[in-house]
Amino acid sequence: MLQASSLSPPPAHSETSGLAARLERFSPYVLSILRIMAALLFLEHGLSKFFGFPARTMAAPELFDIEWFAALIEFGGGILLTIGLFTRPIALIVSGEMAVGYFLAHAPQGFYPYLNHGELAIMYCFVFFYFIFAGAGPLSLDALLWKRKRG
Repeated sequence: MLQASSLSPPPAHSETSGLAARLERFSPYVLSILRIMAALLFLEHGLSKFFGFPARTMAAPELFDIEWFAALIEFGGGILLTIGLFTRPIALIVSGEMAVGYFLAHAPQGFYPYLNHGELAIMYCFVFFYFIFAGAGPLSLDALLWKRKRG
């Protein structure tokens, strides 16, 4: 049986612990930057499907088609994740969309993600999955709203 002590990281060496402590201070902000950048890149997919911006790579989805719902999740979820509003539930939805998208569009093309062009879908799936647990970080509307409610 695993004990909590067996899950803790090994102690840092004294020469690196100072650097690690300094870097650790920035960890929440880097989490926010990762969320913002991943969400902006994700938003581009919804913008492309709905509005052809920055470029149309496929025909516009038909209303209430599965691609239309995917574009809606990418567009709306991308905006909400960029501003950090309702981050955890939205991250759950977009992570799930990417998992479904991978298995519907990429996996049938072959086993290896590199060959079936599914690496980005997998990456988005797991980055957004991480945000379900990590939250939005301090640079977010979630942090601002929760801070006001607590304070």
